[in-house]
Amino acid sequence: MSVLVRGGSGRLCAAARRVIPCLWSGKCLSSGREPAENQVTPMLRHLVYKIKATGPITVAEYMKEVLTNPAKGYYVHRDMLGEKGDFITSPEISQIFGELLGIWFISEWMATGKNAAFQLVELGPGKGTLAGDILRVFSQLGSVLKNCDISIHMVEVSEKLSEIQALTLTEEKIPLERNAGSSVYMKGVTKSGIPISWYRDLHDVPKGYSFYLAHEFFDVLPVHKFQKTPQGWREVFIDIDPQVSDKLRFVLAPCVTPAEVFIQRDEIRDHVEVCPEAGVIIQELSQRIALTGGAALIADYGHDGTKTDTFRGFCGHKLHDVLTAPGTADLTADVDFSYLRRMAEGQVASLGPIKQQTFLKNMGIDVRLKVLLDKSDEPARQQLLQGYDMLMNPKKMGERFNFFALLPHQRLHGRSHPMNTCQSKPSVSPVAGFGELAWR
Repeated sequence: MSVLVRGGSGRLCAAARRVIPCLWSGKCLSSGREPAENQVTPMLRHLVYKIKATGPITVAEYMKEVLTNPAKGYYVHRDMLGEKGDFITSPEISQIFGELLGIWFISEWMATGKNAAFQLVELGPGKGTLAGDILRVFSQLGSVLKNCDISIHMVEVSEKLSEIQALTLTEEKIPLERNAGSSVYMKGVTKSGIPISWYRDLHDVPKGYSFYLAHEFFDVLPVHKFQKTPQGWREVFIDIDPQVSDKLRFVLAPCVTPAEVFIQRDEIRDHVEVCPEAGVIIQELSQRIALTGGAALIADYGHDGTKTDTFRGFCGHKLHDVLTAPGTADLTADVDFSYLRRMAEGQVASLGPIKQQTFLKNMGIDVRLKVLLDKSDEPARQQLLQGYDMLMNPKKMGERFNFFALLPHQRLHGRSHPMNTCQSKPSVSPVAGFGELAWR
């Protein structure tokens, strides 16, 4: 499978580390590959007008405009997933990935007392492939879940992707309910008869006992980039190149900017990326889990507060210069799990990050692979083995991707969340994936 996984990181060039004067300073600071020539896209024209009107913009504002601008955003009107898109994700590689995540949610539901109902909430559901694999597991284990009222809630800003998700997941014979002006802009019923709803924002999802899933979601949230200079931390901005009117460049701010408050006082790196929006979402998830129970499972590539410049672009499964032809390529930055952990502290417990290879092995991927191989013909066997290698090989996804979980403190210390009358007494057991899976 000849695809490029969105892992790895770029590096600051030497020129960006020189002494910075107290002016907007244009320096070479680039991730991805330099193109042969610059393509003037509608998004580039929009950004040039914006910068001319208001001045240089932060990297966070640049990412937000390029990825989610309602008129020209990369994610809003494009299908960027799969071999014909710009990148490929684990659910498109192997069905086993989604199946094991489905097992994880059932395992946590059982460990916390088999609540009478739960919501499965997915942030950034892609094509719906992952949710489809999870729902198949729910159907296969219907005898376990038969007395549980399940509903599916998709948080998706892309109109194009929400339509693809609906085609993947819903029953064709039951028409979708659409209301563009509502916080719930689409409703339907899955092929297995479970109600499913779409929202643009997590805040609009009903509160209640829920399991949250964020697979390759946090890596596309806007980041602020900072460079340490002799004058202190200076934020990286994006400006118009004075030598070429339709080309963008990185510059350093001449003074302190508001987002500097997110940098740790004891920070030892000389370049950092911070994502306030990720912090807001983690705090929202933590508040919900602390209040009503459940858990959140986050899978993404990232680090534990060690990496520096990871901002990069992908187009057609190849690295792409982040400032070239904006709107035609995906933009991403590694998730700082140490920051997510700090944002959750005091409200919920966190586990991880642990490598994808370890998590999937603990979840029983080898056993599941053997079962599928025994039932498959030779072409299908080869596909399964290739998918397994992509997910588990340390040089591919195995060590690039990490799993991270948020759980109620009670889950790890044996004290139950308040139960309803239909809920059985929970038992203390290891959290699957972060330890070996143990069915009771």
